[in-house]
Amino acid sequence: AQREANKRKAQSMGALVVKEFADRGESARSANRPELQKMLAYLKEDGGIDYVIVHKLDRLARNRADDVEINRAFEEAGVRLVSTSENIDQTPGGLLVHGIMASIAEFYSKNLSNEVKKGMAEKVRGGGCIGRAPLGYRNVITTKNGQEARIVVVDEVRGPLVTWAFKAYASGEWTLRRLAEELTLRGLTTVPIASLPEKPVTVQLLSKVLHNPFYVGEVVYQGVHYAGSHEPLVDRATYETVQTLLATRVNGERTVKHAH
Repeated sequence: AQREANKRKAQSMGALVVKEFADRGESARSANRPELQKMLAYLKEDGGIDYVIVHKLDRLARNRADDVEINRAFEEAGVRLVSTSENIDQTPGGLLVHGIMASIAEFYSKNLSNEVKKGMAEKVRGGGCIGRAPLGYRNVITTKNGQEARIVVVDEVRGPLVTWAFKAYASGEWTLRRLAEELTLRGLTTVPIASLPEKPVTVQLLSKVLHNPFYVGEVVYQGVHYAGSHEPLVDRATYETVQTLLATRVNGERTVKHAH
């Protein structure tokens, strides 16, 4: 939709679109975006571009410092910035509107970030899980009091295998490598997503699982431990035994020898 609107703007100006740059899925909070940097390099090399057309100013930059630097690069290349949705030009009024819109974009970005962080902290304090559930659990959407709620439940297939992994390692008879191989034989795999198929559990992933307090019923956010509302997969005593063994081994493989 943004591309089509920009093309119509170019046609109304009698301008020929010679190249397009689209940072798909990239936030405008940073200027270190691949396509934006390619565009700035292209403008410097070509030297014959008249306009850079954007759908809105906040699609280009969301803080004043980046906005100033990007527009300085445009000036050095002899390029005029055009917004499809906003009336900005090189008149004093247009420059004033540009500055105001850039400041509004920065405010919007920072305020949205604060609201998201506040919502995440509130969810954690209530025992909720942020992001994807760890191996052995599943994210599900349910309805509570007529409202949609996202919760974490035990994965019926992977959950018991994760519980067994904790108990097995707590016995002291397994290394991480052997345990990962045994879990693969028992059918434990990662949860498949759109971009990645399921795959066997690696030693590195198993180490993260065994270190994660989520399995004992805790949620960690910004270094603080909160009581989670999800069902624990391992009891506290087994978890602490596992942590002790992990701390006294190198990479979870062999025991460190201490002098008496």
